[in-house]
Formats: sequence, C-alpha cells, structure tokens
Amino acid sequence: MSEHFGYSPSFKRPAEILRMRCKRARSDTGAGSTDRPEQSGSSPTCVRTFSPEPLSGAQNHSGVGIKRRNPFAKIENTYSPKKKRLTFSDASCNPENSDSSGITNNERDEESSKREGALDLALSFRLDEAQKQEYRQASSQKSGSLSDSDVLLEEEPEHIKSPLLKSPQASAPTAAPVCTQYPADWSLKTRLLLTSLVSLSWAEQLKAQEEAQGLSQHCRAQFSSLPHSPQDPRSCSELRCAFQQSLVYWQHPSIPWLSLFPRINAERSFFGKSAPWAHDATIQQSLMTEWSVSLSSLYSLLKARLCPYFYLCSYQFTVLFRAAGLGGSSSITAFISPTTRGLREAMKAEGIEFTLPLLEEQRRCREAQKQTIHQEEEQEEQEVTCSKLSDTVDGGDHDGDYRDEDSTLSWLKEMGVQDKIKKPDLHTLHLHKEGHVMSVDHKPESVICVKGLHTFTLINFFINWKGVVASSGSQAGLPPTLLAPSAFRGATMHTLKSRCVNVRRQVGSSYQNISSLEITGPVLPSSLHAILTLLRPAQKGNFSAALYTHTPTAVMNVHSTKQQVGEASVELSSCGLHPASIQQLQQPSTLGKTALTHITMNNYSYTWKN
Repeated sequence: MSEHFGYSPSFKRPAEILRMRCKRARSDTGAGSTDRPEQSGSSPTCVRTFSPEPLSGAQNHSGVGIKRRNPFAKIENTYSPKKKRLTFSDASCNPENSDSSGITNNERDEESSKREGALDLALSFRLDEAQKQEYRQASSQKSGSLSDSDVLLEEEPEHIKSPLLKSPQASAPTAAPVCTQYPADWSLKTRLLLTSLVSLSWAEQLKAQEEAQGLSQHCRAQFSSLPHSPQDPRSCSELRCAFQQSLVYWQHPSIPWLSLFPRINAERSFFGKSAPWAHDATIQQSLMTEWSVSLSSLYSLLKARLCPYFYLCSYQFTVLFRAAGLGGSSSITAFISPTTRGLREAMKAEGIEFTLPLLEEQRRCREAQKQTIHQEEEQEEQEVTCSKLSDTVDGGDHDGDYRDEDSTLSWLKEMGVQDKIKKPDLHTLHLHKEGHVMSVDHKPESVICVKGLHTFTLINFFINWKGVVASSGSQAGLPPTLLAPSAFRGATMHTLKSRCVNVRRQVGSSYQNISSLEITGPVLPSSLHAILTLLRPAQKGNFSAALYTHTPTAVMNVHSTKQQVGEASVELSSCGLHPASIQQLQQPSTLGKTALTHITMNNYSYTWKN
C-alpha cells in the first residue's frame, strides 16, 4: 500500500470526481507553461504530489485564481484492480521509452485504457443530461490533446442511451370518485364520537341568543343558509344556531330523574330510583291514558306526513313507524324487533298481517338451492330409470321396490299393534312445523314488518295490549318511550348532550393535537344526517365519526318491499326535516340487517363501515 502514492480510503462519489476533474482540466488549460517542473509527467508514479497551498500566479480562462487542488479526487483513487494495475505499472514509469514530447508508448496505452475505463464508469452511473451538456460545453472550449475528462464527457452511443424517466407527478393522476352521501341508517344511536384535526370548539358554549334562535328554528321548521367554507366557525352565528337546532328531539313520557332510553336491558339504570307508580294503580292508569293520547297523535301526524317517523321503545322490543314515501315504500310501514312467539300469536289473533323479511329471504335462498338439487336428482333418477328398464328387459323382477305407503305398514296390521302406536296430534304437528320460527325469538331474524292499513290496527293493539307494559321489575307500570323528530301532543322537548375535548395522539415519534366532540342520547337518523352535514363545511371536509348503535334497532335497515317509489321531497316538505335529510331517507337502505359503525369524510368524500 505504501508504493501507491496518493492513495486514500476516503473516496468521493463519481459525480463529484467528474466535477473536480473538469475544473482541473480548465485550470490546466489556463495555466499553460506556468506549471512547475515537479508537476510534469516525469513523476515516478504519474500522480501529482499534494500541495497544501494554492497555486500562485496561475489564472484560468475566466480570469479567476486556481483553488487548492485535492489530490484524493483523482480517478485512479477509486477502487478498481484494472485501473490500479494500469496506473501504477512499472512500464509507465520507464524513462527510456519516452519520446521527444516526454510521453512513452506505454503511457499512451495506459492513457487509452484509462479512457475506456472512465467511459465505462460514466455509463454505469448515468449522469443526468443537464450535467453532461454543461461538461460538453466546457470541454469544447479546450485546446490541445484530449484529457481524461474529455473522454468521460463524450456523448453516449444511441444504442446505450438511458431512456428519459418521467416523474410520477408528470402523469395526471386519476381523480378518485367523490361520494357526497352515505346510505340511510334507520337504527338508533346511543353515542357519537366525532374527531377532526380542525378544532371542534365552535360546537360548545353557545350564547343564549344562539341557543334560542336554534330552538325557534326547529319549532318553526326553518333552515338558514350556511357559508360554504367559514373562515372562523366559532364566530359564525348561523353555524352554531344550526348545530343547536340539530340536537333537538321530542320524547314522551318525560321523568326528570329517569333516563327513559334505552329501555331494553336497562334495569340497572332504574335500580334504586324512585318509582311511585310501581305499586299505585291510579298513577299507572293516568300514565297509560296520557301515553295513549300521545301515540294516537303521533300516528295521525305520520298519516298526514307532518311527522316523518317515530320510535316506540318498550322494555322488550322497539318499533319504528315510517311515513309513506320513506325507505322506498309507498305506504306506511312498521318494523318490530325483537319479537317472540307470544307477541306474534297475539298480533295474529287481532287480525294484523305481517311478514318476517329475514326468514323469508332465507326461505327463498333455501328454495333456490332445493330447486337446483331437485333438478340434479331428477336427472340422476332419469338415468337410473333408464338403467332399470334395461334390466327389466333382461328378465329382472323389481315389483317389491315400488310398494306404496299403505303396503309398507301392512306388517303392523298383521301383528295387531297398529292401534297401540300413538299418533301425533295437530298441535304437535303445528309446533313441529313452526319449530324453526320459534328458534329465532329475541334474535335479529325475528324482526317483523307491518304495512298499510294494518299499521293502524297495530296502534290500537299497543294501546289495549297489557303486555306492552312490564308487570314486574324496575320498569313495572311505566309506559314505553316515544321518540320523534317533530313535536306531538304530550311531548317534551329534549336536546342531545354534547361535550368537546382536545386530546393528543401519538403519530410516530411526535404527538398530534386532535379535537373530539362527544354527543350522547337517542340520536335519530335525521339528527345524525344534520350533524354530519354541518361538520362538512366547518371541518374543511375532513372528519371522522364513530357510531354506537342501539343493538335491537340495527336490523331495521332490512328491505320491507321490492317496490321503490320516487317520491318528491315536496310531498314531505311539511314534516319538519331539512330537504337534504328527506332526500336521503327516501332512498331504500342498502345495509340489510347491519348498521353503520364508522363514517369518515376525507376531502369532502364519504367512506363508511357497517
């Protein structure tokens, strides 16, 4: 290693090596004969010795002084056995073979080999076109014999030129489809958790005037126009009033010290609370009378399309009543979930016709499968029959294989024990026939659908049926809860509870500030749509919502009928909902027996999970 004068393990990158060689070539041209004798080609190893001081008195073609040279930038210092052997060969340093110009024949061969190796090096690292053009212009200004840098900067042959690569940004990206609406969800939500990188503090601490304006707009069914992209949502009075308006819902009965939603599996929330009606028949009768009036009022509003929908929440089931024109149905529909055999038998006794959509769908699937299997069996039987006919022609006897059902029981008559066998009665046969229907009690598959005029009979059934109220337990004597987006007789105005919290989320090695808004209470479908519509401009089209569904109501997104109607929003314009909410609820739900769990908006486009 000691004989390689000027060798250093600290290598520079090829691009920097070429750049410094080009500068050295320019400086050699400008210096001319001012170089000192010790820098000529008579050096024993043909490598210029290291000079720590800048060369004095030398000027390049641009008139600027030559900077101190770095001897470790020589191309020979890069590791290549071929170049090392050519550079430091003994023949290249033999003074006897030198001609009159001071350059030997071996040095010319070495020069040619170095040029070829440098060309391979340049091709392997693929300098960009801009650097090559700059170096070619600098090389064209030089005179005299070709140097190593001239060879390195020669133009590449046509067959080995690298193709021009395009940046990914050069090609126009395909625009992603924008989804401006999410599917209608008829399930009740118990909690919403909204998160966004933009602050949600505008939704809290409303002024008294803004709160009053929002309540007034809700009662009068007035909707103010909102700015498309408010600069400061906290100072936008229209946005804050509309948010207060979207939180309002109506409920009956209303007991201040009790939370009357949800009612299924809610015994813990009633435990230890005062219930003066539990053992007083007079109070129970008064509560039921007022509840019957409120329920009749709600159905009248629904029939007149002044109320779009309402919920009846009992201690064992939940009922959704929808006005005609909503959910793709041309008539009033009612969904009850979950149900039991006792409830279904009581409704049949009152003459109420209903269907079980999920069971019918399963039955259709089974029938389609059976039909396919039956066709395959028929083909097999035809093949077997053909083979048996051929066997009969050959003299086979198969009369015993085609006996009827009476002949199969003839041996019981011969033994005299036919009368001793117990035959199943009609009731047992009926239970066996409906065994699969009874097995779905208290399950989502037990949802039933009532349509048309039978919904009016259903209202009377609930008013007169004693099973609608619990006879024992913490909810004994308490009528079911009625929830609606519009005012009705005996209803009390309530608002959803909202709370804004700022949290920090870890992203990699840093933390990111996230604003969250929590809304609790019975979130109706129209309230959910109104809240998300307000977040669209306020959060710059970027937010996420986690939805917590009341489980018994998740199945209410099932299809009630195949008939779809294109009802205009004008026919439901007096129901008290925003026209955009009406348009969404008119569409048939595509969720089936599931409900939405997450809704995300990214760049004003919806995505969801169910």
